[in-house]
Amino acid sequence: MMLGKVIGTVVTTISHKDYKNRRLLVVQPLIVDGEKPDEDFIALDNTQAGIGDTVLVNREGNGARQALKNPDACVISVIVGIVDSVYIES
Repeated sequence: MMLGKVIGTVVTTISHKDYKNRRLLVVQPLIVDGEKPDEDFIALDNTQAGIGDTVLVNREGNGARQALKNPDACVISVIVGIVDSVYIES
């Protein structure tokens, strides 16, 4: 699991059957100061998230398939929650 910020959407005219009726969102990983930033990635939305939302993302294939309740889905990243706030104590 990881935290990220939704920074965009992906629009397709033709999509894989496992992606039908699901939105694809571009997610930017959130990091703490001093960490090396990861690259942005695409995740299936399972929560009705939108641009600007902080989200919890499952980036592991088996867990993502379980979240979608589809054991054969062709997916790695799924947004599984919208985060209201984050507090980091230093």
